[in-house]
Amino acid sequence: MHPTITTVLLGAAAASSVFAASGNGVTTRYWDCCKPSCSWSGKAPVSAPVLTCDASDNPLADPDVKSGCDGGSAYTCSNFSPWAVDDNLAYGFAATAIGGGSESSWCCACYQLEFTSGPAAGKTMIVQSTNTGGDLNAGSNHFDILMPGGGVGIFDGCASEFGHSLPGQQYGGVAGRDEFTQVQCPAELTAISGCVRDDDGEFPAALGV
Repeated sequence: MHPTITTVLLGAAAASSVFAASGNGVTTRYWDCCKPSCSWSGKAPVSAPVLTCDASDNPLADPDVKSGCDGGSAYTCSNFSPWAVDDNLAYGFAATAIGGGSESSWCCACYQLEFTSGPAAGKTMIVQSTNTGGDLNAGSNHFDILMPGGGVGIFDGCASEFGHSLPGQQYGGVAGRDEFTQVQCPAELTAISGCVRDDDGEFPAALGV
């Protein structure tokens, strides 16, 4: 069964209207160490591509350094790990695939996830989209949360970054169905990713901002 998605029109008083994605979705988790897809130049109308690091976790200035998952030296920076703001709110990053969109509309956009099942039911997480993946299902509005130990998925950059594969299952498991709304990105997230969408100010403020 595929969840439904509702697209709402926001910013009607602005010079140009934008469509904010919202509806039901699913979440999974991963940490593949690879360079995020939104780190490449020209993926979306943003301030700058998502930041990457070398194998020693030093930030890279060149957005076009080849990914460690493809024989290069660019990896996900360790400070992209999620963190708790308080008992009911967390910030983090995710690979996304949302129906009706593409990387041009997903990259560096932020989404407020309201968990409706599982251990996190009733809690909220705000994620910035920094990646996508061939194993994500756009028809289900899929958010693959970037989380150390969450499984590498279809690519394993951790083996080349650390010299060995990380322990655990290849896939980190599936959580329950969740609700989401596109929101303005908190400064705490964009300070880490280095990426702000040109249309970010057209969306509603995120919880706690």
